[in-house]
Amino acid sequence: MTSRPSIRRLGAPLVAFFLTIWPLVAPVGAVEDARKVGVVSFGLYGDQGVFRFEAIGAARVVASRFDTGPINVEYNSKNGGSATIEALTKSLQTAANRLDAEKDVLFLILTSHGSPDGLAIKAGRLTETLTPSRLRDILAKTGVRHKVVVISACYSGIFIPRLANPDVLVITAADAKHPSFGCQDKAKWTYFGDAFFNRALRNAISLKEAFLAARSLVRKRELREHFEPSNPLMAGGANVLPLLVARP
Repeated sequence: MTSRPSIRRLGAPLVAFFLTIWPLVAPVGAVEDARKVGVVSFGLYGDQGVFRFEAIGAARVVASRFDTGPINVEYNSKNGGSATIEALTKSLQTAANRLDAEKDVLFLILTSHGSPDGLAIKAGRLTETLTPSRLRDILAKTGVRHKVVVISACYSGIFIPRLANPDVLVITAADAKHPSFGCQDKAKWTYFGDAFFNRALRNAISLKEAFLAARSLVRKRELREHFEPSNPLMAGGANVLPLLVARP
């Protein structure tokens, strides 16, 4: 089952998800000109449930920490789904249309298997690869100046040269030459997703603080389990980081 941009077409689990985070999306007494964070979170690889769980869980954590505007979560399953490149393009543009292009922040979360070519998309029989160049072009067309892109996948560091700049903060689970870990079907989080979203971001006051804590957690876990370090990376975002101060 896959979520849709319209809540009327959502399945029961994601309807429950939206209802759960709604009080956090619309805080009482919010300042009228407060910055909004539009969240788009996609679990791209349908054959393993961990990417679905991570996409939902990551969006929930971001919503709990920042003043969020539009939120859209989509994922694929073994039977199919609509978390495709076309759907991602539409979802990002829909979110962008509900944000102030100069003031607000577009926050993209992608979780999947990765390769030196890009991110794997698997929805039933459909297979695609989201390349760094394609994602760069999709994000540029949104018209939103400030963006955060978090990619939880092997070799995800390949996206940094194409995406990172002072207005775009990019956080990846690995560098361009190493895999990341924790993609078991029954897991709720990958190693990086657990460290960054589930543990560090719940308490950190900034994305930089959360990243530094998560990188340390991932490194310790990989060494303990005798894996070659994945080397999570953070780049760009000099103009974005000051805009995103988490709730106390």
